[in-house]
Order: sequence, then C-alpha cells, then structure tokens
Amino acid sequence: MDWFTTSDYWLSRVVFQRGLACVYLVAFLGAALQFRALIGERGMLPVPRLVAHVPFRQAPSVFQLHYSDRFFAVWSWTGCAVSVALLAGLDSRLPLWAGMLLWLLPWAMYLSIVNVGQTWYGFGWESLLLEVGFLAVFLGNDEVAPPIVVLFLLRWILFRVEFGAGLIKMRGDACWRKLTCLDYHHETQPMPGPLSWFFHHLPRPVHRIETAANHFIQLAVPVLLFTPHPVSTAAACLMIVTQLWLVLSGNFSWLNWITIVLALSAVRLPGTAPVSLPATPLWYEVVVLAVATALVALSYRPVRNMLSRRQVMNRSFDPLHLVNSYGAFGSVSRIRYEVVVEGTSDEVAREDSDWREYEFKGKPGEPGRWPRQFAPYHLRLDWMMWFAALSPAYAGSWFGPMVERLLENDRDTLKLLRRSPFPADAPPRYIRARLFRYRFTTWRELRATGACWERVYVREFMPPTRLAGSAQRS
Repeated sequence: MDWFTTSDYWLSRVVFQRGLACVYLVAFLGAALQFRALIGERGMLPVPRLVAHVPFRQAPSVFQLHYSDRFFAVWSWTGCAVSVALLAGLDSRLPLWAGMLLWLLPWAMYLSIVNVGQTWYGFGWESLLLEVGFLAVFLGNDEVAPPIVVLFLLRWILFRVEFGAGLIKMRGDACWRKLTCLDYHHETQPMPGPLSWFFHHLPRPVHRIETAANHFIQLAVPVLLFTPHPVSTAAACLMIVTQLWLVLSGNFSWLNWITIVLALSAVRLPGTAPVSLPATPLWYEVVVLAVATALVALSYRPVRNMLSRRQVMNRSFDPLHLVNSYGAFGSVSRIRYEVVVEGTSDEVAREDSDWREYEFKGKPGEPGRWPRQFAPYHLRLDWMMWFAALSPAYAGSWFGPMVERLLENDRDTLKLLRRSPFPADAPPRYIRARLFRYRFTTWRELRATGACWERVYVREFMPPTRLAGSAQRS
C-alpha cells in the first residue's frame, strides 16, 4: 500500500462494482418497462410537459434537448446493456481512463431519467444510486489498487444512510423510542412481502428486540466504519445482516440491496491484487483528490440536516444528486388503508352495479391473494398507491390521469397491473375508487379462510367517473 491506494480491498472493490452494476441493471430495466404509462408522451405525467416549464439547470437531462418514447426506450435499454457490460467486468479490460468513462455513462444516463421522472422517481434510493454511482467512477480498475479516499467516501455514504435513518426515527414517531413500532410496521409498510405476515405475528418481545437492534445498528455501529479492520469489517457485516432481515420482511425496491453493496465495500475480503502494478498515474490522483475535496465540501448540507431538529428525509441538495440526505419511516402508520379501484360497464353507475376490481401486481388487493416478492424491482405505481391511501394529496397529480387511461383500456397502463377485469376491446364506462382498511388475519382466521388479509370498507375515495364528453351519469 502506498499513501494513495490500498491493495487490501482489491476483491472488495470487484464485488462492490459488480453488485452496483446489478442495481443499475434493475433500475434501467424498470425504467424501460414502465416509462410509457408513467412519464411517456401519453403518460400520466408526460416528460414533454415537464421540460416545457422546468429549465435545464434545475433538472439536467438529455430529455431536455429531445424527447420521444422511442428515444427514451433506446436510452433505457442502452443503460441495461452498459450495466451488463460492467457486470461482465468490461471496465477492467479497458485502460483506466476508458474504464472511468464507462462507469460515468450509466450515472449520466440514469441522472437524465431521474431528473424527468417527477413523482415516480422521488424515492431516496434513486438519489442513493446516483451518489454511489458517481463515486464508483473514481474507484479505478485492474490497473490501480483502490484509492483510500474513495473507499472512505463510500463509508461516509453508508454512515449517512444508516445514521440518518436512525436519527429520523428517534426524532420522529414516539413508538421508536417505546420500541413498539414493529408491532405495526410489518403490516402497514408500503408493500409487504411473502414473509411479512409471519414477521407481523412474531411475539411482541421479539418486536422489541428487533427495534432495539435497529437503533443499535443505525446509531452506534456506523461510527465503527471509520475504525481499523477487523472492527470496521464487523460493523459492515452487522449492517449487511440487518439489510438481509429487511429483504426478508418486505419489498423496499433496491434500497436494501444497494446498502448491502455499499457495506461490502467496507468489508476486507480475502484476495490479493496482481503482483505487479504500474505506478498510479498522476492525473488520476489529481482527479480523485479534486473530486473527493468537492464532495467533502458539499457534505456540509446533509451534515447540517442531520444535526437539525427539523431533519428531513431523502432530500437532494443539488440537481446532480452528488450528496444527499437519507432516512425512512420517521413515522409509522398504525392502520393500513388501501385504495381499491373498480370499474363497471353498466349504463348507469349505481351502488348495486356490476363493479369489478382491478388487481395490482404488488399492493394488497383481494384478501386471499398472498403478497409476492418483487424487490429489488420497483413497482412505482403500486408504491404511489400506498401513498395515495395515506392522503389524497399524494395522488393529486397522477390519479386522475390514471383513471382516464383505465377508462380507455390504455395498453401501457394495463401492463402495470396484474389483471384488468375488462376485455381489451370493451373498456369500462365508469371507474370508482374506494378506501378500505386492511389488516393481517390471525392464525385462526388464516386456517379457517386461507386469506392473509381482512378488509373493511371505510369511505369513498373517488366517485364514479367516466370520460369527459360521455353521457352524464345518473
């Protein structure tokens, strides 16, 4: 090891880079498969409408210069191809400068998507992928050992992810301090997984242990990342175990997986660098140190946010998403609500009409349908439906356009759903939405009915609606 690099984390860098390439692949794949209905030319929140009002400096993106659905599709699938190339290790077969440019490519491409993604891309893991992805550009390839300063900055991101999440909990809902939040969380989380029912029914003392362990991992262990090996490695391994527990208990897109990838960069894995390496190029050292200095300077904003009593979660402080704040579940819902969307082909919309329910892929719907595992894939519409159930304000910009497209049997919108109750050539005349309260069934109810959910009607969310220009409903 010289003053600038260390060979101790040679294999850790390789594992980190391949893991990050996997996350990039999932992100680009989700964009390619979902964009038309969400932000396409005929989408619920069209990109052309956004770029007409938002200047380039506020949302730098290639789509500010040109947008068409075909161009976006090519862009996203190209991102998938670049991710596969990085997963295969192409960066290590190129000169150092070319490998860095190859890593810069998916970062710039995904930045272009996020900055026009609007509500659909307002999740913390989008910024986390971009922040980590930008730093990965400067981690080097087989021509150099991993730079110490870049490894440090990766730990700094991991620290902010965990510590910020821990602080937001302690400052937020009182149930975190009382160790009772997990009495509710597994049931009320955005998208339960196939094991969430079982996690919810763990004994309450186990939930207390879960919550206390979470506080320890997020508030105490992150400090140990900056200690020497093997303590730092042990700290990172504890974080990985915690994230795997979260993977089992719910669907949180790629948040858990990119956190695991980050933690792996802090684990000293067995393996050695090639025996002979050329001297680290001076230009590379200058570039890395300049970037590191800039990122450290920009870090004052998330640090100030963490120290503030008004700490906010998942905020980007610049349009490039270089340094961000993170956190989740500062408050935990005690009751689960779900918006159920229904349609009817009847000429007149009445309460006793033949209302048929639309089924979503991930969010709870029919009580007998067991949750499935989708993470790290991100079902963006399903997630936003969870927010809509919390408050109609979260659905103000896109719910109406979604209903219009369902009334048209829009093919791209229907692809986001598990099942439409209407034939492709016979769209419904009316759509309505109703709010239900959901809860996990008990062991006895599960054995008796086979259903994992029990739901009760609460109120109307949206009255029966039909396309403008159609005959008025009675």
